[in-house]
Amino acid sequence: MRTDAKIYIAGHRGMVGSAIHRKLQQEGFTNFVLRTSQALDLRNQAAVHDFFAQEKPTHVFLAAAKVGGILANNTYRADFIYDNIMIQSNVLHAAWEHKVEKLMFLGSSCIYPKLAPQPLQEEALLTGTLEPTNEPYAIAKIAGIKMCDAFRAQYGCNFISVMPTNLYGPNDNYDLQKSHVLPALMRKFIEAKRQQLPSVTLWGTGTPLREFLHVDDLADACYFVMKHFNEAGFLNIGTGKDISIHELAKLIQKTVGYEGTIVLDKTKPDGTPRKLMDVSKLSALGWQPKYTLEAGIQNVYEIIKDTNWETK
Repeated sequence: MRTDAKIYIAGHRGMVGSAIHRKLQQEGFTNFVLRTSQALDLRNQAAVHDFFAQEKPTHVFLAAAKVGGILANNTYRADFIYDNIMIQSNVLHAAWEHKVEKLMFLGSSCIYPKLAPQPLQEEALLTGTLEPTNEPYAIAKIAGIKMCDAFRAQYGCNFISVMPTNLYGPNDNYDLQKSHVLPALMRKFIEAKRQQLPSVTLWGTGTPLREFLHVDDLADACYFVMKHFNEAGFLNIGTGKDISIHELAKLIQKTVGYEGTIVLDKTKPDGTPRKLMDVSKLSALGWQPKYTLEAGIQNVYEIIKDTNWETK
């Protein structure tokens, strides 16, 4: 990717898109074409095609998506499948029609079957039943991968796909109704410390195992993969290490300095028992993450510790 490449980052204000934007700026890229969702509704096919016809980006990072945790995925099932399929269908078709040199589609580790062998290998895709709570989102992301491969096979498009593990970092979503587990816990512990609450409640048994990747590491990996990977299928992006939700909570508790207790609400769902990425293919290409989980959580805590969420 030349430093004068015209780059469109779909979703540039989200956690992933903004991290990719920061990374590319650090690497000397300056020719960006960016649109907010208010300025360009990616669910509108005509608007997306007009945008590509006018701007003619040479490289695209497709990081725009409707995202959320267990509660949001399970509550807004129709929105999650419709919005995501429309976004990626319109962008991929316009990218082909307007001869984009290379496109990266970002998915999610929830594409894997609920009980797929661990750690999750790329070959496990479509080998079993999905986790029911986020099935609509997962199906949309699987469709995105297959669309990239179909455009590659039929038209020779250099469309690639990557599947990040659970992410956290700057510009994360801390809405307790819609956020993922790590940012939700960060907010809960920070607010519990401020309010001197006696306890913080975790959903479920605390036993599910999860892997977490700092979003700046993801951006670094995306830049690396954009330069070195040109194949069908997709690459997992993660750390290759996991931690139980209960241990994560204790780590965040320690980082925040909260002295109360942790209560497990076992009436709430756990979700998938374990989600650990097999990152051997990415590692073989020569990429490794820079942040440990402890350092990453400390980094995020320093950014958000004084946030007043009640005013947002």
